[in-house]
Amino acid sequence: MSNRKRVWFEDTDRKLDPGLVEQLWNFRKVDTNVLNSNEIPIIVYLKKNCDKDKKDDLLKTCNLDSHNKLERELHSINGVKGHLTPDKIKEIKDHEAVDRIFYDRIVTSFLDVASEQIGAVHVHKNLDLTGNGITIAVIDTGIYPHEDLINPSNRIIAFQDFINGESEPYDDNGHGTHCAGDAAGNGNLSNGRYVGPAPEASIIGIKVLDEQGSGRLSTIIEGLEWCMDHKEAHNIRIISLSLGAPAYESFRDDPLSRAAQKAWHRGIVVCAPAGNSGPAAATISTPAIDPFIITVGSTDDQNTIERKDDIIADYSSRGPTIDSLIKPDIYAPGTNIISLLAAGSAIESQIPELIIDENYIQLSGTSMATPICAGIIALMLEANPKLSPNDIKSILKATSHSTLDDLWGYIEAESAVEMAKNYQLQVQTAVQDR
Repeated sequence: MSNRKRVWFEDTDRKLDPGLVEQLWNFRKVDTNVLNSNEIPIIVYLKKNCDKDKKDDLLKTCNLDSHNKLERELHSINGVKGHLTPDKIKEIKDHEAVDRIFYDRIVTSFLDVASEQIGAVHVHKNLDLTGNGITIAVIDTGIYPHEDLINPSNRIIAFQDFINGESEPYDDNGHGTHCAGDAAGNGNLSNGRYVGPAPEASIIGIKVLDEQGSGRLSTIIEGLEWCMDHKEAHNIRIISLSLGAPAYESFRDDPLSRAAQKAWHRGIVVCAPAGNSGPAAATISTPAIDPFIITVGSTDDQNTIERKDDIIADYSSRGPTIDSLIKPDIYAPGTNIISLLAAGSAIESQIPELIIDENYIQLSGTSMATPICAGIIALMLEANPKLSPNDIKSILKATSHSTLDDLWGYIEAESAVEMAKNYQLQVQTAVQDR
């Protein structure tokens, strides 16, 4: 038996998540003195039955000096976000109010043929559905008021900025604007060429990622909570999250997964990208690890409308999840997708060679596949507003084409919308036939 002494943060009985332990080790390797002064962004889970006195005592203990602060509640996960020094983490890890402490990890964005190939154009023409009356919240880097979103009418119905506190829509990175167009661009500046699946859907921009396309877990959770709190006011039916972080914990414990699942149970369809760490197995990111929400993988359509030559994109993350669950749930085009360019954004200056016709830009990633899926869901909900998130997921899976070498198939808009229209009748018939 080994008699090796253990550092305090190695022996905490799962009080600290693996990501936080890793950070504490990194600080220790640099300089032991760092433990006394460096602030670490954290999320504290409170115990389920934590009373007000214990919670207040925890806040008082952590807010005694400028290096430590618990500053904002995250009600969807019964937590509090803030910054604590390693010494303070050591002090509070066994506090009566504390369940677990997580490192508030960095979350990043995951970077013409698509709408026609998936059948969305046929839905527009044959079924006269365009996403009208359905609101998609794009939680990302923000949203630029591109002509394809504001003409002939402004469909950006709300904007919330958790990074810089601005009130008017903007996107200093460009990723979120591209994603908004992937879902709901109307092709106004391209004579309809670069149109998204839901060209009349309403859009809400939730800025949780900065100019470099990165942010913290807690900020994304705040964005999800804003959507839950404003669901009725803005008729938010869909959240498109084209972002993620490596998954270290089960979906039951992971903060971002828990918040996304809470939104799902509040009646909002949540779509998240599988990640861009393929083709290796077991690379699904959070929040896509959650078994309830819709995890979207990316295909490469080879720039053809014909599906026979389509393949799963090499970069698209593969399952199983950290909990050994089957993911992704569905695949959508995500390679070389042409969508909206945010003027003056970081992407515009970083990759000018990918700009198309001055107003558009070509990007690839499961980030692009996710809002395309969200746009199709908007068509389904326009066809049948009574569908629940679970109904939507079931229909997408049931109508997908098994053209890919995976357990789940390739999204097909027209079949999904047709089933959505008649779904309640089909369910009733199935029950009666038992």
